[in-house]
This record gives sequence, structure tokens and C-alpha cells, in this order.
Amino acid sequence: MNEQLLTLEPKSVWKNFVELTKIPRPSKKEEKVIEFMRQWGESHGIKVIVDEVGNVIFKKPATPGYENKKGIILQGHLDMVPQKNSDKVHDFEKDPITAYIDGDWVTADGTTLGADNGMGVALAMAVFESNEIAHPPLEALFTVDEETGMSGAFGLKPGLLDGDILINLDSEEEGAICIGCAGGTDANVEFMFDREEPAANSVAYKLIIKGLKGGHSGVDIHLQRGNAAKLMFRFLFEANKQFALQLSGFEIGNMRNAIPREGWAVVSVEKSKAAEFEAMLKEYEESYKKEYKESDEGVTFFAEKMDKADFVIDKATHDALINSIASTPNGVMRMSLSMPGVVEASTNLSIVKLHEDKIEISALIRSSVDSSKKEVEDMFDSLYTLANADKVWFDGQYPGWKPEPKSDIATVMDATYQRMYKKVPDVYAIHAGLECGLLMGVYPNIEAISVGPTIKYPHSPDEKIEISTVAKVWDFLLEVLKDIPEKK
Repeated sequence: MNEQLLTLEPKSVWKNFVELTKIPRPSKKEEKVIEFMRQWGESHGIKVIVDEVGNVIFKKPATPGYENKKGIILQGHLDMVPQKNSDKVHDFEKDPITAYIDGDWVTADGTTLGADNGMGVALAMAVFESNEIAHPPLEALFTVDEETGMSGAFGLKPGLLDGDILINLDSEEEGAICIGCAGGTDANVEFMFDREEPAANSVAYKLIIKGLKGGHSGVDIHLQRGNAAKLMFRFLFEANKQFALQLSGFEIGNMRNAIPREGWAVVSVEKSKAAEFEAMLKEYEESYKKEYKESDEGVTFFAEKMDKADFVIDKATHDALINSIASTPNGVMRMSLSMPGVVEASTNLSIVKLHEDKIEISALIRSSVDSSKKEVEDMFDSLYTLANADKVWFDGQYPGWKPEPKSDIATVMDATYQRMYKKVPDVYAIHAGLECGLLMGVYPNIEAISVGPTIKYPHSPDEKIEISTVAKVWDFLLEVLKDIPEKK
């Protein structure tokens, strides 16, 4: 299927994207793609640097006549979010992505496509391999682990880059120019628990919720899609009051920045109340279908009977867990007053998982205002302190990127886009996290901007990229490289 993509224009961009689909590159497992980029750059006569954390840097001199222009850094990330449908057999550490054309879109067969940010990387590669494109002094920075902690951007050292303007290629809407983004914090909770014997007269069920759309916890958070963890524990909260459940295990979500689409939990119920329990579950499924018919029309919620559970969680932990997760803030917390229509603060309950001897709860808090982010952190801290969690902590903090609408690169891109397409681009700030804020912290003298083709449903198996927008972004990028101002 992937070979279909080689017929698309611009061929150099799609050729590089197809090569990237062949290389497994989930976050924190980027060894193969790092080596591929190193060899690819050297085979094209490009100066290549691989830093101590795995970031790959390309350097190329200016074309004649462009030596005095401001230096450009094209930037993207090498990793991708590994999400698949539950019925899809795929090993993200070994298997290539199967991509195919669907009308004016390219999508993948039951998995994430990796257009986030493989297409940004492919665009930069196509610029570097060409000997015909006019450009200023040129660098590319390909970071690692953007999706699960931005450790590549965190680990970048001063002195490796010389450019004046950073063009991030990780935006997901053609015709829009991103000039700012939210910062973020990972909220983490840990409960220890004791294993106890299930009640002698109980029957066990594996509850399964699936068919939700999920998506990117920044880009899609305002769409009010169902969160599998919240919906599961919403049911468990009410069912526990009526049936005195015993909880044995659960696994919902696996990525901090993806809205969880599916998950399961094992509960035990008194045998004499099994029919009532099943009826309540059916009522909740119908309720979820009605409530989410516009956003998640495929949601299903059902149970599979099991043999008696091997163990149950001790009652104190069980009750604290169900009550606290049912109370955990999730979704849009505040809309921006300075930029109407933009989310200021949000939280995504992303992972709820039982391990051998502990329970893991994770959420990603985003905000473009530090004080607002701190308020949501305090909500988590106070809630789980009241629930007697064994540990509550916050890490992975990354700064927001303050919008500068009058920067040189923003002015150039606005004018270039209007000249090319006879319309005004949408200049905006995004609620998702981009690496620009971190990179500008290391290189405070650079200006930053972000553009990209249209990508829908990133971080989910529905991810797709609009073919026609790739060519538009490519043409736009080449014109911008010619329009870069000279150094002052």
C-alpha cells in the first residue's frame, strides 16, 4: 500500500515520508530512526551531528547570494505516538506502518500514521537533499521523545545551532501560522494496595469500554470526546454504591498526551445481584451512546463473565481509588479571555493502570498561563492527598511559548502567504505543546514560528493527512526561504 504514496506530489517529500513509515520509531525507541537519519544525511553530503541524547542536526551552507540572510533552523521530531485499534496486530517496535490513499487523504491501516511529525521531518529532508532550492544558511534539528516528555528538547545543549529563526514543522493546519503554545505538566499518582480474597459468593466480570475516538489531548480536548477512564470509573462509582463491588484489575490508556479510547476493568459482584448488575451496565451503555452520539458514535460498554477473580484490592484502597478517579478533573478547565476560542487550561486523565503491587494514575495538565496551570496542579494534589494516595508528584514540566505576532518571521510568513494564495493566513496560538518554548529557552535569541499541512485525529488510529495541503506547505516553505530578511 505504501508504494501508492510515491505517486503523490511533491515526490521528494512523499518519498522521504514513505521511508520513515518503514522505520519503527515509537517514543523512547528511536534508535533505528536516529541511525537512518545519520546515514541518510551523510549519504547526501550533509554535515550531521548526533548529540548525546539522540537529537540529529543537519547543517548546510547558504546558496550563492543568500549568505547574509538570517540563518534558518527547520525543526521536527523523530518519534511517533504508538496507538492501534484493539483488533489490530501490530508491534510498533518492529513493524512498519501500512499507509494508503483514501481520497484526498493518507491514513494508516488500524494504527497511527506517524504524519505527526513524520511529514515535518520529510519536508525538511526534501529541502536538504535538493541542490536547486535557494536558501539562507540552513540547519535542521530533529528531536527525540517529543511525545512522551520532550526529553530531546530538554537535553539540547547550547552551542550546537547557529541559526536565527526556527521554523517548527509540527503544526497541523494548512493556512495557519502558529506563534505560541501552551506549557504542560505531568501529574502522577501512586496507590499501594493489599491483595485480598474475593467474596466466596461472587461472580467476576471483565468490563470493556471501546469505540471512542480518543485523539490528541491538546488539539482535540475542546471536542468533548469521551475519556475511557472517566466513563469507566463513572460507572464504577455508581455501581459500587449499589452492589459493593470488589475491584481486581484495570488498564486504561497508555500515552500521557492521548485521550484514552478504550480500556478494561475486572470487578466481582455478589452472585444474587449479577442480573441487576448486568442490567445497570446495559443502561449505562445506552446512556453513553446517547450522550456521545455526536462525538463518539461508536462507543460500546459491555461485560464478559470470568472465572472467579484471583484477588481483589483491599477495600480502603478500592473505595479511595473509585471515588478519587470519579472526581478527577478532566477536559477543558478554562477558555482564554485574551484569545477568544482558544483553550487556556485543560487536563487529560490519560493512564489508569494496576501493576503487580501498585496503582498508577497519570494526567497531562496544559495551560498557556502558569498560574492557571498551577491551579489545576493544586486540584490534583489536594484531591489525591484527601484520598490518602501514597505518592503525588508533578514532573515533565515544559514552558509555554509566548506569542510574538510582530516578529520578523511572522511578518514574512504573513506577507508571503497573502502574496501566494491571495488570502490572510490564520495567525494563532495552539493549546497543544510544541518544543519551541523549550528550544528558545536554550537559544534565547532565536525567533520561532510553526507551520504544517492539515492532519486530523493525531495520536489515534484515525490519524490522516490531507494530500493537497502537503504541496501547499511545500511551496510556501520554499518561498519563505527566499524571503528571509538579511541579518541586521
